[in-house]
Amino acid sequence: MVKQIVNPYEVKGSIDYDKLVDEFGVSKINNKLLNEIEKNVGELHFLLRRGYFFSHRDLDKLLKRYSKGEKFVLYTGRGPSGSTTIGHLLSWVFTKWLADKFDVKTYFQITDDEKFLFNPNLNLTETNKLAYEAALDFIALGFKEENLDVIVNTNAADILYPVAIRIAKKLTLSSVKASMGFNDSSNIGINFYTAMQSVPVFLESIRQKKNVPVLIPYGIDQDNHFRLTRDVAEKLGFLKPFTINCKFMPGLKSNDGKMNASDPNSAIYTTDDEKTVINKIKKAQTGGRETITEQKKLGGRPKECNVYSYYDLFFEPDDNKLKTIYSNCVGGSLLCGECKLMLANKVNVFLKKHQIERHKAKSKLKNYFLKKDFDTIRID
Repeated sequence: MVKQIVNPYEVKGSIDYDKLVDEFGVSKINNKLLNEIEKNVGELHFLLRRGYFFSHRDLDKLLKRYSKGEKFVLYTGRGPSGSTTIGHLLSWVFTKWLADKFDVKTYFQITDDEKFLFNPNLNLTETNKLAYEAALDFIALGFKEENLDVIVNTNAADILYPVAIRIAKKLTLSSVKASMGFNDSSNIGINFYTAMQSVPVFLESIRQKKNVPVLIPYGIDQDNHFRLTRDVAEKLGFLKPFTINCKFMPGLKSNDGKMNASDPNSAIYTTDDEKTVINKIKKAQTGGRETITEQKKLGGRPKECNVYSYYDLFFEPDDNKLKTIYSNCVGGSLLCGECKLMLANKVNVFLKKHQIERHKAKSKLKNYFLKKDFDTIRID
């Protein structure tokens, strides 16, 4: 078995999320917190009901603020090392739900500089192009134009950098190296990067000239960055960001780690055509038996099946329909080939609509870029 590794730059192994809760010092999302979310917005997203978003930092305190009339903003993002996958869309779809239900603004940061610094095979032209492609996928989900600011780091440096250097002044090299696992051979850009990723946490407070709470939905592998951000926030006079953390969507061929945008055999991309999706899902790892006879007799093993996990995590939001798929699998009446075809059809229906919206986004992309309407972006 591959040893569990979870950090911003590598995810491997069979992930033990309970272990990560203890290791990272986050809190589990319990029924009390779920009830508070439902009380505020009237329902729960299926990714909350099913435990995909499983941990948090101070979300209960944020909800108390909100219940007293204090608005917050959302912040999420993407480090573009390859094309956008359906795995990326999971947390973005949830972010869109939060934005709509709480009626709040969203900052979406695309860290093309990070991927240039960390990936020796990518140049700045390539990472910048990937950044714009990621922006199209995010906008295609239907965010309101007036409530979304898209940040491409290399193109918004004039806004980000004056804030980043003040954050950097409060971060020590030893704390960054210890948290991120860097060493003396790591380039200096890598060591500085967390300061850039922290900036959107403070932008709305700078814009409004008062402390504005920020909620960050992100994959648990990114937690190292935001632990550091929380460490310096109050030193700069700001609130610590609030966080909500999600699990990983597995790759097509393995339950270990997560879907990898750099591996076309592991991922379904948002730009894949129908035939490509069908072919990829046909080759996906399942929890099926060796033969049809055994499958009918013993039933499948959906808890070990990547195909079933895609229904669970994204493509079957109806709990009753999901239960039917599960029971038919374990009962042996649903065979893997049929199940894969059902999933491929669902994925293609979703992607067809998404690709139409993605194309529409091209003509209005610049409307979503971070507005330079700050009186000043300097903080003491």
